[in-house]
Amino acid sequence: MSSQIAGVLQLTVLIAALGLAYRPLGDYMAKVYSSEKHYAPEKWIYKAIGANPAAEMRWPAYLRGVLAFSAVSVLFLYLMQRVQGSLPGSLGFSSIDPDQAFNTAASFVANTNWQSYYGEQAMGHVVQTGGLAVQNFVSAAVGMAVAVALVRGFARSRSGELGNFWADLVRGTVRILLPISVIGAIVLVACGAIQNFSGIHQVGQFMGGTQEWNGGAVASQEAIKELGTNGGGYFNANSAHPFENPNPLSNLFEIFLILLIPFALTRTFGRMVGSLKQGYAILGTMAVIWVGFVALMMWTEFAHRGPAFEIAGGAMEGKETRFGIAGSSLFAVSTTLTSTGAVNSFHSSYTGFGGGITMLGMQLGEIAPGGVGSGLYGMLIMAIIAVFIAGLMVGRTPEYLGKKIGTRQIKFAACYILITPALVLGFTAVAMALPTPGNSMTNTGAHGFSEILYAYTSGANNNGSAFAGLNADTQWFNTTIGIAMLLGRFLPMVFVLALAGSLAEQKPVPETAGTLRTDKPLYAGLLVGTILIITGLTYFPALALGPLAEGLAS
Repeated sequence: MSSQIAGVLQLTVLIAALGLAYRPLGDYMAKVYSSEKHYAPEKWIYKAIGANPAAEMRWPAYLRGVLAFSAVSVLFLYLMQRVQGSLPGSLGFSSIDPDQAFNTAASFVANTNWQSYYGEQAMGHVVQTGGLAVQNFVSAAVGMAVAVALVRGFARSRSGELGNFWADLVRGTVRILLPISVIGAIVLVACGAIQNFSGIHQVGQFMGGTQEWNGGAVASQEAIKELGTNGGGYFNANSAHPFENPNPLSNLFEIFLILLIPFALTRTFGRMVGSLKQGYAILGTMAVIWVGFVALMMWTEFAHRGPAFEIAGGAMEGKETRFGIAGSSLFAVSTTLTSTGAVNSFHSSYTGFGGGITMLGMQLGEIAPGGVGSGLYGMLIMAIIAVFIAGLMVGRTPEYLGKKIGTRQIKFAACYILITPALVLGFTAVAMALPTPGNSMTNTGAHGFSEILYAYTSGANNNGSAFAGLNADTQWFNTTIGIAMLLGRFLPMVFVLALAGSLAEQKPVPETAGTLRTDKPLYAGLLVGTILIITGLTYFPALALGPLAEGLAS
């Protein structure tokens, strides 16, 4: 069997598995977020934090809950790292330096999971499981809560109420993320991933020295790392490490976990707004972009250019032989089109165009299907922009799901789509202009520029993957990427929740003969075009200086 055919078969199996899970999981999540029942463990949590889960919140109160919880989480995780040397189970590792502790705390709370450290050489068991793994759950639950709040904005009328943040946070964690992660961890252990609290032990000699490895609760963290579109690995090699991702079966299962909730949330959306067709339209838009990117990546990496590529069967540099080009390409596209950031190969070693595809996937806003929660609300923002453009074309007041898209709504949407490019391009420009950041680049020219552009694209879009080759463990990069991650996560949420509140206050507009049908393929095509055009106009000059220049020169 050729590698290309194997890639097509993997893609087919993955789509079939996602299709089987789509309806039951989507309907289940809709029930979770619509239920008025509170389970006993949830009541204990509400009592412990002093929250009233039955109290409805308008958007400012909902936002205060998001920001307050996240701020406390950053502080808690920062302090845990700073005192690691005094904690039990630290494996003898010292406390983390202030700039790296800030970067890591911001990274995991923002659901970015950018790592400028070697996990197996820096973090002990307590920080890994009690700090980082906990944030893998709750940061994902925060994104889901904000997405559900926006959906309620479309579904409700003349109230301005978006639900209760604390109830959404707890339910998302306890009823959705936790049970699926338990099942996922069991599957990964069965595939060969490790799960223990072993200390550091010698495993042999390596290049004249002693080679040592430490164990850890890897499978359990790997499950929520992928399911919650987090991406932070227990080991520096991330999902290329055999302890995290042992074989092609575990590789395909991890990709399945990455895509599972983001795709299923489109059915949750359709169910909650009372129109499954609207959910299918969003699903179709996401699927077209994702499949298109996968096909383009495989074509780019399989293309034979020169004898080395012909012998290897494609661009095998930086890829694990146990996954091959197909498994690596599928993983790379899935992780950069979501906000996962996990890697099973090194994106810096991809072809010039292949590296550009990974960057472009993040620059779309990671909305196809995007992160857990963030992908849905990002796509709905783009849906509003597309409706607005269509309204301008025909001279009608734009409407979406029975809500008028007026000046206030389009301002919120415009601010949302401008924040991330401003952070990416602004920080990249400053880093390239100053002498110190440039010293961290391993490469010069177009590839060196791509290293910097990728780093800030990954941070501001809350992805977390790295282009490799860049020494990001410096005060400059730890601080600026940390700031980019926090602003890139929480500033857009401000406008999402403000938009949700303005929509929930409206009275539904009855559908007429002139209403644009947003549940048809024509609109889905318009939405795809809108996404690609907005991204292209924003990032094309930067991409031309980096991966496009490198690809054309090779």
